[in-house]
Amino acid sequence: MDRLEAEGRQARTDPDSRIMKMSNKGFDQGGNAQIIVEENQIILSADVTNQASDMKQVEPVLEQMESNLAAAGVEEKPQEFLADAGYYSDSNVEFVQAHDLEPFIATGKFKHGESVPESPRGRIPHHLSAKKRMGRKLRTQKGRATYSRRKGQVEPVFGQIKACQGFRQFLLRGLEKMQGEWTLVSLTHNLLKLFRFQTA
Repeated sequence: MDRLEAEGRQARTDPDSRIMKMSNKGFDQGGNAQIIVEENQIILSADVTNQASDMKQVEPVLEQMESNLAAAGVEEKPQEFLADAGYYSDSNVEFVQAHDLEPFIATGKFKHGESVPESPRGRIPHHLSAKKRMGRKLRTQKGRATYSRRKGQVEPVFGQIKACQGFRQFLLRGLEKMQGEWTLVSLTHNLLKLFRFQTA
């Protein structure tokens, strides 16, 4: 691996991919897959970026979700937006609210199995910063109950795609082709969900 590749800017065989830190604390060359799912684990939005940070992905996936729902003629839209700490920024909270969704975005990371601590009782003070207000909101009874649903909605989808479909890495090169591949994988996931729901 040369210096250019090590800095995560470019690979000789796929200039669109980047070296990214993985959840297992290692590094891998590839793309960053994004999805929005609803409570029944149906994927509403699927995208791929070559940016390692998730923070800048809220706007594109939300806009794609709204476009997909409109194209499908779906009038009933999600009411809440749940996301982990990688997606938090004050501007993302404002963007989510501007799209008539109530944000529940973690402001810090928790260890596996660790629950959100309870918040002091009473109304959330208005003088707190946006980030502290969100942190306090997530520690309320409603906030803890709402955010805890995330573990049973989006995380299992990635697990199902990896374990059941056997999709663990992109086979195609180039961002446009990776996006097409991820769209196909997401569509397959949705079709399987709908088929199993009808036969249940």
